[in-house]
Amino acid sequence: KGKGYWAALKALSLGKSLSTGNSKSFFVRQKKS
Repeated sequence: KGKGYWAALKALSLGKSLSTGNSKSFFVRQKKS
């Protein structure tokens, strides 16, 4: 775990967001948290 774990998690979340067309809301969520 560590950086590699979070990198994979972010990539997975980004992939899901892009596939559903929610890339904008994904970036908004990243800024909030």
